[in-house]
Amino acid sequence: MKESTLLSIAKQEGHPVYVYDANKIEQQFTRLQNAFKGVEKLRINYACKALSNLSILGLMKKMGSGLDTVSIQEVQMGIKAGFKPKDIIFTPNGVSLEEIEKAAKIGVQINIDNLSILEQFGTKHPNIPVCIRINPHVMAGGNSNISVGHIDSKFGISIHQIPHVLRIVENTKMHINGVHMHTGSDILDIEVFLYASEILFDTALQFKNLEFLDFGSGFKVPYREGDIETNIEELGEKLTERFHRFCETYGSTLELAFEPGKFLVSQAGYFLVQVNAVKQTTSTVFAQVDSGFNHLIRPMLYGSHHEIKNISKPNGKERFYTVVGYICETDTFGSNRKIAEISEGDILAFQNAGAYCFTMASNYNSRFRPAEILWYNNQAHVIRKRETFEDLVYNQVLLDFKEKKVVG
Repeated sequence: MKESTLLSIAKQEGHPVYVYDANKIEQQFTRLQNAFKGVEKLRINYACKALSNLSILGLMKKMGSGLDTVSIQEVQMGIKAGFKPKDIIFTPNGVSLEEIEKAAKIGVQINIDNLSILEQFGTKHPNIPVCIRINPHVMAGGNSNISVGHIDSKFGISIHQIPHVLRIVENTKMHINGVHMHTGSDILDIEVFLYASEILFDTALQFKNLEFLDFGSGFKVPYREGDIETNIEELGEKLTERFHRFCETYGSTLELAFEPGKFLVSQAGYFLVQVNAVKQTTSTVFAQVDSGFNHLIRPMLYGSHHEIKNISKPNGKERFYTVVGYICETDTFGSNRKIAEISEGDILAFQNAGAYCFTMASNYNSRFRPAEILWYNNQAHVIRKRETFEDLVYNQVLLDFKEKKVVG
């Protein structure tokens, strides 16, 4: 998006504010489709935990996406956005059997990653098809906080426990219709991902009557100029060839599924804030903005990098700033960043703010969560109103602590 457009939105809608570019989302979706155009049955399930606004879900549905969900509430959000149950996969972790049964009653695809829950569900509901999530013990990303395929991960059923899975299936007579893996985010090495895929293929051969294989996602997007990213086109070419060979061996043409979240929405998002004050200490120049980790926690939680630009003075002389928030905690967005000279009142834009940003926002310090805007068809559409004080206290109950005279 043009910086002038973002600046206009900030002035019109206020700040802080999240802005999403629908064109970029559509481009990423098409790019993934084209990378796997050689696959006869391709399914893209948007991982809605990345950005779960109803209008974003509606945009995904319009493009032909399915939905990957991790909670019963996300399932309900998908239904409200217009998805049919058959187009939703439910891949929770650590939830109760009751929550899985609620999702199954709605009619979505169930994906289980726990031997105990698998046995309980299969015993009670042997006729409901189930996908199993395996842990291939392959760490495809470079950050242990966002890589979920390593041996100590809480996610997935270990490939070494597949004999246990087969015994459960035999005893319960349940139907396994899919096998799933997710190695985690920021996949750097395609060969490592392909190696994990071989483990998925080998596992799949042990189950009859499969309908699909789900390879998860975790494709890396660039966070700064010149940054490396997952080569989707190369992955598509290599994995498509290998998938075809697997289907020949299996004796059936299965569906190949992915569940991208960050890949589709990260680069489409911008977070716009205003500079409240410029504060200089003996060693640092701080740009203090009208937000904090209550709105964008990823830099403090993951050490993630978001490029920061002064869109009020895009061509100004660059200086070094540490950009911090207004929360009564350390809430540093970026240290010693080279940014066009900043003055109080300037609007700063954080890039790659589409994935895992608003969805992790909170009301810490009793601050309101920001508005969300979708730039669609060259117009700014409010898709979430800015919170008010009434929203903040809506579900709270103030007890009556007035003293009452005790008689007797």
